[in-house]
Amino acid sequence: MTDSTMTTALRKGDAITPALFAVAIFTSASLVFVVQPMVTKLVLPMLGGSPSVWNTSMVFFQTALLVGYGYAHLLQRVRSLKWQAAIHLLLLMAAALFLPLQISGVLGEPNPSTPTAWLLTTLALSVGAPFAILSATAPLLQAWYARVRVGHADGQNPYVLYAASNLGSFLALLAYPALIEPLMSLSGQRTTWTGGYGLFVVLVLALAAVVWRRRVQDAPEPPPLAASAPIPWREKGVLVLLAAAPSSLMLGVTAHLSTDVASAPFLWVAPLALYLLTFVIAFQTKPWISLPITLMIQAALGAIIVSLVGMNTGQWLLLLLGHLAAFFFTALMCHQRLAARRPAPDRLTEFYLLLSLGGVVGGAFNALIAPTIFNGVWEYPLVMVLVGLARPWGEGALSRRQILILVLGIGVAAAPPIVLEIMRYNPDFRALLSDQARLQMVQLILGGAAICAFLVRDRAFLFTIIIAIITLSAHHVGRGYDWNLTERSFFGVMRVAVTRDDGMGGDVHVLMHGTTLHGAQARAPGFACSPTMYYATATPLGQAAQRIQARGAAAKIGIVGQGSGAMAAYKRAEDEMTFFEIDPMVDRVSRDPSWFTYISNCADGPIRTVLGDARLTMAKETPGTYDLLVIDAFSSDAVPTHLLTVEAIQGYLKLLKPDGVVVLHLSNRNLEITMPAVAAARQLGAADLHQIYIEQPNAPEMSEASTEALAISPTPEGLADFKGDGRWRKLAPTEVRPWTDDYVNLFGALIRQMKGRAE
Repeated sequence: MTDSTMTTALRKGDAITPALFAVAIFTSASLVFVVQPMVTKLVLPMLGGSPSVWNTSMVFFQTALLVGYGYAHLLQRVRSLKWQAAIHLLLLMAAALFLPLQISGVLGEPNPSTPTAWLLTTLALSVGAPFAILSATAPLLQAWYARVRVGHADGQNPYVLYAASNLGSFLALLAYPALIEPLMSLSGQRTTWTGGYGLFVVLVLALAAVVWRRRVQDAPEPPPLAASAPIPWREKGVLVLLAAAPSSLMLGVTAHLSTDVASAPFLWVAPLALYLLTFVIAFQTKPWISLPITLMIQAALGAIIVSLVGMNTGQWLLLLLGHLAAFFFTALMCHQRLAARRPAPDRLTEFYLLLSLGGVVGGAFNALIAPTIFNGVWEYPLVMVLVGLARPWGEGALSRRQILILVLGIGVAAAPPIVLEIMRYNPDFRALLSDQARLQMVQLILGGAAICAFLVRDRAFLFTIIIAIITLSAHHVGRGYDWNLTERSFFGVMRVAVTRDDGMGGDVHVLMHGTTLHGAQARAPGFACSPTMYYATATPLGQAAQRIQARGAAAKIGIVGQGSGAMAAYKRAEDEMTFFEIDPMVDRVSRDPSWFTYISNCADGPIRTVLGDARLTMAKETPGTYDLLVIDAFSSDAVPTHLLTVEAIQGYLKLLKPDGVVVLHLSNRNLEITMPAVAAARQLGAADLHQIYIEQPNAPEMSEASTEALAISPTPEGLADFKGDGRWRKLAPTEVRPWTDDYVNLFGALIRQMKGRAE
């Protein structure tokens, strides 16, 4: 054998080589996609647990993937496979210098005013090199495979290995929330991943050694593939757009779902895993789902889901499944159209480069562009509508039937806002239907419009027009209030509206964060300084403030999460009060007297606001000085889990005086988060008491809200006066594992909440 080739041996029925390539590609893909939720979870606590952290991180990973694919494409200019393999192995080993993975501290703490730049740069410094070089392996090995298998049928279609790559990614992602996260700490995950990377390098070395040992004496090196016609620029644009749409929708549906639950791997992983599964199906030789079936199902689900995307029905699990199903078939439609347009094997790395570019374009639109041009989360429904243009356009002139369906569909889709406006200005008409009945009526009408869209599904333009009107109509109906202010930041969407509550003297300003009401203030002078909602005097948070103040002449109070600033209404002249808030937008709105006056007019004396993640900023406070800490940092209904861990609670306790109290606000629609908090407090040897307050049925609508809270103190004496109030009770021992900075199980919290509702 010579040092120049492996072709002849491979042609003699070499059955092991395809398996070796498949295993190597499968392994690299698994490592690439396990690292994404793991690293994002490492950096999440530094940015307040915001759902935007995942979307922005995905832009980084997609960009690093593009860099890897670009490197694989450029490496094809080296004619010798031997030199290609040597270069790649050298870079794999060089990237290992960044292991074990950790978050770089070069940039220090993030600036809450510019979190995106900090996050992208930190990820590049922390994991950029190993991720980019590892991600290049899949297209690189496919290109090698096409060369060494010249003369074999499978060598003509190396794209089937793309299915193996995405299958490895898909299974790795499923394993993360189901096995890795619940059973392994973050430090254990980092160590295991490092070991996996080392094994992969050994695997690539073994692959090269096996192939090289099977070279045949004096046989020529596998020649470069015959050149095919260049991909036209218009076709390149189509490929990029077809790849961009699913990437954008993946981030859109993730943000839509995680905003109301938690920024957590089990919600990040589901859309990403489905995204990869669509690649597996689309690039199969015989797809499990054919394109005609995909087109039919996508038309039905797409038309239905756009009618629900702007509404909060309370059926979270049903909406979760609906959004994921619609996303899956929409992404599959785009990827099947991509697979049908794939070029000859010599253009393979260029094709993947264009796909990767499309992924970056879609991700950047959602994470970087949309937050600056939209004041609400419009990118998800917008792309869901526009992707209808990727459907078949049909041939010939429109029939009379199609025109009739179009007119009917537009008319039916536009009807709900008109009907509701008539009801709004006609009290007698409005009284005929309850709020729930009106919502059901709207959904029924929009369902009729969705049927019209489905009937013209083979005419992309007609289909898109109808679902666009459905989307606008659904958002108008589901807006809740006529918003006077809507602002958006990295940390979420904040809206302020004026509503009327006669029980509170008339106009009330309400603050909505995501889909959750986070504050309200009456404008009538007699009610303006009365704290409302979760902070009313009757709720656990209000009780705690009053009880602490009753102990002495002055109290030092800290509140994590500023909201409308309602807790400022409790501040007396002798008290010190500090808000710890990560979002500058929240601080600005709550201090603007045109919207809320708790801080400017109701507080007796100045209120301090410390911007930044609470865990980082509170660590700089003087230990043993606070009488009361209130932890109430929720973005919409999403849980910042790093504020409920053993280490977090330990930090709160260090800030308290010996008889001080920390109150955790634990109200949540979708997750049972009380038991991990109780377990954490008890592991630390702290005293704890629990209360669920149910709002009074005869109270004004905006005056108070049902609230669940846990009070914790370093000593039993700190809760002695709380214990004397029968509303505060000791919960039974729990077997739930406490959350730590190294371990959080949000999937278990979701299951416990679902079981509790069933019971």
